[in-house]
Amino acid sequence: MRLARRLDRLAIAIEKIAGLFLAAITVLVFASAIGRYAFAAPIPDAFDLARLLLGVAMLWGFASVGYRGAHIKVDLVAEVLPARLCFWLDVLASLVLLLFTVLLAAMLLGRVESAYASSEATFDLRLKVWPWLAAIWLGVLASAFTITSRIVLMLLGVAPAQRATGIGPE
Repeated sequence: MRLARRLDRLAIAIEKIAGLFLAAITVLVFASAIGRYAFAAPIPDAFDLARLLLGVAMLWGFASVGYRGAHIKVDLVAEVLPARLCFWLDVLASLVLLLFTVLLAAMLLGRVESAYASSEATFDLRLKVWPWLAAIWLGVLASAFTITSRIVLMLLGVAPAQRATGIGPE
């Protein structure tokens, strides 16, 4: 199905975005630590920037996890259920995840609006916080879209592709 292939490519692109933000956090923290210990001059706002970058990385990564259904699950109940019932349990779990993701998006939008209205900024460099929060909010919106896509594909009988993690039995 062409739609499923496009969505798989979108999920891979989302994973790359999250990975780039994780790489940026690593470089920022490493450079700030070197600056602090070698030159007694850490990067200003490194902590604030790292936590904002981490929020972006996590929520964009969550979009991929929601699409692939690769989040942490307890399969104790699913192991003993018939396949058809297990399928509907997975659909129900995805619907609950979608509900909480939409609620998170609504709450986070309020936080973005609040940071924008108050001109909230970082401590040292006085960088505006709202663009970072907006990027996090966009990650939550991407999550809602990918989770919805997963539910639609499951109902159409086309399961989203699982990425091999090398962890646990495949």
